Amino acid sequence: MAYIIGVDLGTTSTKSVLFDEHGAPKAYANIPYPLYQDAPDMAEEDPEEIFTAVINGLTEVMRKGKVKPGELKGVSFSAAMHSVILMDENDQPLTRVITWADNRAAKYAQELKASGVGAEIFKHTGVPTHPMSPLVKLIWLQNEHPDLLKQAKHIIGIKDYILYRLFGRYVQDYSLANATGLFNIFTMDWDEQALKVAGITRQQLPELVDTEYQITGLDSAYAEVTGIAVDTPFIIGASDGTLSNLGVNALDPGVLAVTIGTSGAVRTVVDKPVVDPNGRLFTYYLAKDRWVVGGPVNNGGIVFRWVRDQLFAPEKITAEQLNVDSYELLTQIAANIPAGSDGLLFHPYLGGERAPIWNANARGSFFGLTRQHTRAHMVRAALEGIVYNLYLVMLMIEGITGKPKSIQATGGFARSELWRQMLADVFEQDVNIPQSFESSALGAAVLAMHSLNMIDDLAEVQKMVGVTNTHHPHEENFMVYRELLPIWIRLSRNLQGEYDSIANFQRNHPNPNNHSANQD
Repeated sequence: MAYIIGVDLGTTSTKSVLFDEHGAPKAYANIPYPLYQDAPDMAEEDPEEIFTAVINGLTEVMRKGKVKPGELKGVSFSAAMHSVILMDENDQPLTRVITWADNRAAKYAQELKASGVGAEIFKHTGVPTHPMSPLVKLIWLQNEHPDLLKQAKHIIGIKDYILYRLFGRYVQDYSLANATGLFNIFTMDWDEQALKVAGITRQQLPELVDTEYQITGLDSAYAEVTGIAVDTPFIIGASDGTLSNLGVNALDPGVLAVTIGTSGAVRTVVDKPVVDPNGRLFTYYLAKDRWVVGGPVNNGGIVFRWVRDQLFAPEKITAEQLNVDSYELLTQIAANIPAGSDGLLFHPYLGGERAPIWNANARGSFFGLTRQHTRAHMVRAALEGIVYNLYLVMLMIEGITGKPKSIQATGGFARSELWRQMLADVFEQDVNIPQSFESSALGAAVLAMHSLNMIDDLAEVQKMVGVTNTHHPHEENFMVYRELLPIWIRLSRNLQGEYDSIANFQRNHPNPNNHSANQD
């Protein structure tokens, strides 16, 4: 039997999956680590903790899968986008991993937008101006930590760090390079204007390679620990979002992938780079003649976790005592409330927002509360607010690529029947739930199979991705959502002017007890 390992470097954990040559999962490991939030707007990780998670995950799936010598054909990587690590002249980290969720560069994102330079750079990078972007993070470092930036011999992301530790080389795939905001999607090279604005040189950045590029020569110490042969090809892979489209078989024109994990995204694939003239959608490279257009949201499952922890703490404790899934308990509670939550609306902007509003200062809010509303209404309204936000992203994509023909839904939320039905009702579209296991890891594995000539075309993923079920929109529900969505959208626009005011107040009056290490 031939095997491939797909490794997904996520925000709160690294997942390693052993797949056979038909894309069937044979072993799985999920190693969590903290997200450090020691200061307002900070969201960092320890690169060494992530590297340890990778080694432990690889070791675990090799052991669980009882892989024999010669059976493992390759290892491939998916990774969260927009991370930054500064490395010194001795190849040691000067910083932790500054993640996509870090908002400390918000001021510089606003300045870049206001100057018009952000819009210019967007036209050739396809990355909206936002503090998530390494371009903006580097401007922040330039202004607030110039000493660190001066010491940086190399500027890399988390996948680059892992590969350096394993192989001693600094390489970065086109997909993750694309997401930095420093990469020109038309020349397929670092963008000179972006580099100048960021205050760095191309010599500080990794070597650029395609997403199917193979690296060999695994460090013998790690080969011995993991049980992976030194000459096993490692395929560099791509970003988690683009690989998720591949892993759920959302490659054809008009097929939309909707993902909600900790964060979320709505994406579709096109055959050449297309840039949104309004600067609201990203354009990211996946593979030759395959580009992913879409919008990422900060506020997915992390909002549901907040609802559970802050509004349903007693139920959470009871669920844990009874060994019951607390999220499933909450969805059962929400299912007893009618569609539309009796007019209670929720804007899920608990961590600022990327698409659709691209405002790092955005804040969450309930609207329409009355004495008749209960905590059950609040949990349903929160779930609906997440989906409304995704729907608005879908409308933007529709304006660029046309109306979607079908939706493939994936991520942790896809395990919830209530959420799947809610998605179908709000989008007024059939929603298919792929059978694929860990879509980004599978996407990485399929990319590796193509690189290793195990398959002829990436489209062969459709043989590996079944459909567990399809949800059809319920008329009585989507008619309610048709009434509420315009109100929700108008409210979002009307609140834009106040987000900066309340965010500045919160920064000027921080609660010292609110900033600590978080872990799923």
